[in-house]
Amino acid sequence: MIKNDLFLRALKGETVERPPVWMMRQAGRYLPEFMEIKAKYDFFTRCQTPELASEITVQPIRRYGMDAAILFSDILVIPQAMNIEVQMKPNFGPYLPNPIRTQKDVDNVIVPDVTVALDYVYQAIKATKEKLNDEVPLIGFAGSPWTILCYCVQGQGSKNFDKAKEFCFTNPVAAHQLLQKITDTTIAYLKEKVKAGVNAVQVFDSWGGMLSPVDYQEFSWQYIQQIIDALKDETPVIAFGKGCWFALDTMAKSGASALGVDWTCSPKNARYLTGGNITLQGNFDPTRLFSPPMEIKKMVHQMINEFGKDKYIVNLGHGILPNIPLDNAKAFIDAVKEYRA
Repeated sequence: MIKNDLFLRALKGETVERPPVWMMRQAGRYLPEFMEIKAKYDFFTRCQTPELASEITVQPIRRYGMDAAILFSDILVIPQAMNIEVQMKPNFGPYLPNPIRTQKDVDNVIVPDVTVALDYVYQAIKATKEKLNDEVPLIGFAGSPWTILCYCVQGQGSKNFDKAKEFCFTNPVAAHQLLQKITDTTIAYLKEKVKAGVNAVQVFDSWGGMLSPVDYQEFSWQYIQQIIDALKDETPVIAFGKGCWFALDTMAKSGASALGVDWTCSPKNARYLTGGNITLQGNFDPTRLFSPPMEIKKMVHQMINEFGKDKYIVNLGHGILPNIPLDNAKAFIDAVKEYRA
């Protein structure tokens, strides 16, 4: 039994004394103890070494006592397992030297045996569960098929993922084949994560907002829906689409346990668009963590009041930034813990 089950209760929509809180990207780059590990090991070594990944996962819990841990990993371990080379270049980000641009490229992409190709992730989950000792739940995650496709085709990060969109619009048959391969791999991967011990999963559609509402349904949401359908009876699923407020009504009917909301959508609109019946997660602007701690606390309390304390998980509207002062991150977490309705 998980001792602090606030997060799991909020996912079920139960009445809680206060909402739970965690932060996207909480395991990582703003913490000095993480930077010590980073100085010794390159990015994918950290992801692929269970002892390192588990240590990084629990660091923020030790320091701040969030209500959930999220496994330190990366969405790009999926294309790596699918025979696509992915590098993480310092001060640049993801780099894929052989981007996918043709039908032949898609044909060469494999759907791997995830039990073998991604075994290091499940070992990291087991090591993390031991360290957490059932104090708080552990979240596993994956990128959405569309977001993974963006990197696979673009070959790197981008402001508009123009090459990825061009590929989808000029070669839709190959694009859908690639999306389906990514989806099948992701479903198998997340199911193994549940077997290894995660208590919930989140699908990150970081680049969903690049698509028009119509294209979003075709190239992103239908694949996320497949993932939700495959996982929802095994574990709670959180769907988070950055910039995808226009799809919140569809998402609310998906069978997901919760929906992430970014900071461009007000709590009132998010509740309205989702019909008021589903747990929402978000949506503090990560850059607002530069505000003075007292101001952060005030804004967090206001945010909780606007969302309502039930069917709500306090979080940022995207990942925490690397240069956020430690006291400001603490103010964000403490504000939720101090909240009284």
